[in-house]
Parts: sequence; C-alpha cells; structure tokens
Amino acid sequence: MKRLTPTQHNLAKDGEIADVVIMPGDPKRVEYIAENFLHQAVLVNDLRMAYAYTGTYNGKKVSVMAHGMGAPSIAIYAHELFAFYGVKNIIRIGTAGALSKAMKLGSLMAASGACYNTGYASQFGLDGIFSAVASFPLLRNIVEAAGVHGIDCVSGLVLSSDIYYPYDTQKELRWAEFGVLAVEMETAALYLEAVRTGKSAAALLTVTGNLATGEYMAAERSNQVYDNMILVALETANMCV
Repeated sequence: MKRLTPTQHNLAKDGEIADVVIMPGDPKRVEYIAENFLHQAVLVNDLRMAYAYTGTYNGKKVSVMAHGMGAPSIAIYAHELFAFYGVKNIIRIGTAGALSKAMKLGSLMAASGACYNTGYASQFGLDGIFSAVASFPLLRNIVEAAGVHGIDCVSGLVLSSDIYYPYDTQKELRWAEFGVLAVEMETAALYLEAVRTGKSAAALLTVTGNLATGEYMAAERSNQVYDNMILVALETANMCV
C-alpha cells in the first residue's frame, strides 16, 4: 500500500514507526513503557496526545503508541499504521472487565476473538456477521511468551462494546453463557482493520474488574500487574519477523 505519511492523526515520518507496534489506550502508559522498557526511545508523535515512541527492546526495533478509547479511535490509528506506515503487527494491551466469576483480578487473557456490538463492520457490506479473530501466530506467541516467564494467561473470547455504562447491565453478563470471558471496547475494530489490510493483530488484556462479582482493582494495585502484560507484549514483539 502507498505510504502517506505524516497523516492527519500521526506526525511520525516514514521509517519512524517500527513494523511491530504495542498499543495501549492510555497515553500515560505509552510514556511509562518508553521510559521503563525501551532503550533509547524517541518521541515520534504527540498529536492529540496519541503519543508514539520508537526504541529498541532486546535489540529489536519496537514502537509503542496510544490508541484512545473505543472502536472509532483505535480503528483510525490502526488503519493508518497498517495502511500508511507499513506496520505488520499490532499488539493491543489494555484492561477488561471479566464476565465470569472464574476470572480473577489481575489475570491476563489473550483475546482469540471478539464478539461485538459496534457498527464499525457495517461499512464492509458483508451479507452476514464477520467473525473478528486474532492472527493466530501472534496469539500463539503471546501465550508462549507468558508461559516462558511463568505468567498465567488464558485465551478466549471478549465482547467489544461501544457502551461503557450500559443501561441494562445484565445484558453483558449474558455473553458469559456463551463462553465470552470479558468485555472491553477496542479489540474487534483492531481485528477488523488487520484483516482488511492483510496484517496481523492480537490483544492482551489485564482483568481490572469483574462484572459478575462486583470487584474492582484499586488503581495502585493495577499499576503493579500491568508490568506482566507489558513484558509479555514486548517479548511477543521480539518474536515477530
């Protein structure tokens, strides 16, 4: 695909973004990763606070960039990275609310697929419902990287919802009856953009709340468990070719 950089949403120039990008939603988490995990990280975008840094991790060039909240936001940044910057792999890292009582706070899950209620897929005019699934090699590498470091990581379905504060909270819990483990907002749009552009994507999520039990992680504790998610994502990035 033709590279059209910089874009209206990303000031990085051609060649300043690595072919594998770690994407948290929170720009402050991007800064945290750049400062604590990457070597010689350089800020390549700060437009709209969608911070992007490029550095190295164990010798491999890696970028980390914020994607914001919701399907439209991640879709804009992911599409531009895939279509215009030549990015081959995007690993979303974020938080999720568990729908199953068996999912413990602080646990990690790799999203093998994303059910969704977003209308983002309607633009493609498909005669049916598209199954938004992870790129299997990337998903496999996430699970493998977690295992190597002794970090528990389950793989399963998430619900990508456009609604953060639902009017009927019981509707989301019904998804658990069909094996959906957690709810978040962005994974389906990311997977749609990956298949649309012929690239690879996977999502690694930390459970910070449980809708089934009403438990929620305190902010100071969640900061500790994010390091496991970041480590697994970066180790997975190192496995990308």
